[in-house]
Amino acid sequence: MAEVVAMEAQVQDVVVIGGGAAGLSAALVLGRARRRVVVVDAGAPRNAPAAHMHGFLSRDGMPPAELLAVGRAELATYGVEVRHDSVVEARPDTVAHAEARFVVGLASGAALGARRLLVTTGVVDELPDLPGVRERWGRDVLHCPYCHGWEVRDRPLGVLGTHPGAVQHALLVRQWSDDVTFFSHTSTPTAAEAGQLRARGIRVVAGRIAGLVVDEDRLAAVALDDGRTVALAAVFVRPVNVPHADGLLPALGCEIDADGFPVTDRTGRTSAAGVWAAGNAADPRAQVITAAGAGSAAAIAINADLVAEDVARAG
Repeated sequence: MAEVVAMEAQVQDVVVIGGGAAGLSAALVLGRARRRVVVVDAGAPRNAPAAHMHGFLSRDGMPPAELLAVGRAELATYGVEVRHDSVVEARPDTVAHAEARFVVGLASGAALGARRLLVTTGVVDELPDLPGVRERWGRDVLHCPYCHGWEVRDRPLGVLGTHPGAVQHALLVRQWSDDVTFFSHTSTPTAAEAGQLRARGIRVVAGRIAGLVVDEDRLAAVALDDGRTVALAAVFVRPVNVPHADGLLPALGCEIDADGFPVTDRTGRTSAAGVWAAGNAADPRAQVITAAGAGSAAAIAINADLVAEDVARAG
């Protein structure tokens, strides 16, 4: 851990930890509310491997990096600072400044004081340990049919049985193609699930998956341990979503659910006073547009909380 220097003189109204759609959207609302805001972002968004994002009204098909660049440019017009850095600790402040409730230590050694914190650090997708999956991730190994299904519609698609929810994922993927193969691998369908797959016209291939076959930088097939191959244009994998291993929210005293995510109200407020969470950090299934909306809702709630505190102090 980097040595944290003395806290900067100016205390921020809000430090936003994470500069994806949720964090930037929140910072935009807060900046327009004339709040002092710093966004700290390490520059490693979850959707970086994807060439385009979809389902975001007026931004459908935009590269994810372009959305972030436009967002950062918009924030600058409202005086919001975006720092390329990582947060190494966030803790309640008891000595440094009467106005600050939290101290946020950065990898660069800087320390920020904050009245409120918004955590939007997202999640990590844990992928199955199969040859080719990580290398093709976001290209022709996909996870969200709402994000990518249209682009591979009416083509031969596969769903890898590497997650307990893989059968339900296959039933969903079938909406985009009538040529879908479910590879049971480690998720053998129950009798009821097998009936559902038959009802949807989904072929089931038993046996362990050996890996993916790639030809001329394109997915060609799924290879099985027994030597069989099944030609496909794309495969869907339902990853395990886990919070970033930064430990910020538990360290701040936030209640965490069984899956490791913070328990929040509908605005993103956690059980720790002054701490909010939004986007995939609170909802791993949120798409980009959903995360942006959650960031906006959190920002409005945070500003209202700050207004109440301002009134109480003035009285």
